[in-house]
Amino acid sequence: MLPKANPAKLNHLQLRTLTLLQVIARLPNAAVQRPDGHVEIKKLPEAHGNHFHLGDAMVNGADATGLHIEAVWNALARKGLAEADYPHHLALTPDGLAYDTGDTKAILHQGDH
Repeated sequence: MLPKANPAKLNHLQLRTLTLLQVIARLPNAAVQRPDGHVEIKKLPEAHGNHFHLGDAMVNGADATGLHIEAVWNALARKGLAEADYPHHLALTPDGLAYDTGDTKAILHQGDH
């Protein structure tokens, strides 16, 4: 049997935010792996006009609004995908790191701008 798509029933904003947090968790100097398997997000990206960069990808600012919304952080924590104390502390749990958020091409744009 195939795994259920979006088993935590995240809404569109929560899925986009989790996608971005998963990318941020893999960036050097943006996150730290903890012994308990969580990844502590140390730095959220800063906008550059109407977008920002995550590694070699560009993200439209409109796709990243959830990074700065307390209710989104709380929803991810409530569903066991993150540990959150808005706006001071955010860490992805192992479940949050492994969660399949679907196709990221609509959010993460590769190439020059």
